[in-house]
Amino acid sequence: MTVNELPILIEPEQLQPLLGHPQLLIVDLCRPGQYPAAHIPGAVHLPYSHLMLGQTPAPGKLPAPQQIAHALGAIGLTPQHHVVAYDDEGGGWAGRLLWTLDVIGHANYSYLNGGLQAWARQQRPLQTEAAIATATQLSISYRSEPMIDKAGILSHLQDPNWVIWDARSPEEYFGLRPSAAQNGHMPGAVNYEWTRAMDPNQGFRIRDLETVRQELAALGITADKNIITHCQAHHRSAFTYLLGKILGFPSIRAYPGAWSEWGNDPDTPIELDSTQANN
Repeated sequence: MTVNELPILIEPEQLQPLLGHPQLLIVDLCRPGQYPAAHIPGAVHLPYSHLMLGQTPAPGKLPAPQQIAHALGAIGLTPQHHVVAYDDEGGGWAGRLLWTLDVIGHANYSYLNGGLQAWARQQRPLQTEAAIATATQLSISYRSEPMIDKAGILSHLQDPNWVIWDARSPEEYFGLRPSAAQNGHMPGAVNYEWTRAMDPNQGFRIRDLETVRQELAALGITADKNIITHCQAHHRSAFTYLLGKILGFPSIRAYPGAWSEWGNDPDTPIELDSTQANN
């Protein structure tokens, strides 16, 4: 398999033979301290905080395009690169990068299934030396298709052609774990916690895709719907956005304002009960 043939979801055995390929940009989004301890050979490190605005009340929103251009230029991204993203937590931060690439229109990317944990579990090569990137100058703009804002969600509430996928925990969904001024969930939203799609016994790889597809369909999350996914700050929902892309859902978008924006707005509608939660 060549770099140009890589699918959106790749396994460690597909990536290892391509290590060192000049067209490949492997990006490590692991927790601070993990990269110098061990990372995939040739991977450059990108602090995930560089992909977020980081300001209250909605820290998960995108920063200005210039900040994203600087962050991606610092790791040497060019339009010709095929990006492979991984982290050490099952895909949330890797998903945040890949969603960001969608936003700027960089379509050539893959997610390493299970990330560093799956790679290390198979005793594949690791290195401690930092990869030195050649910085690039990027000119980017944001596409609207991969995202939606609060006003957009409000305009589609109760629309049967739209479904809201809440990727938070059931406790957050039911308002039992306070995380904003108002707690609960958006009207009509269904709950499928992000970690439910992962198998911790297999290096946090994504579980059987058809099984996951059926579980989502039981909640009304299907390929014929316009899907909105969110969490608290568009970290966990970055993985569910990525999962939707892997499953081939043609219309999925994320809400980067997330619950931190919605739940802190006194004028947004809130529900506290539902029969659709993931127990």
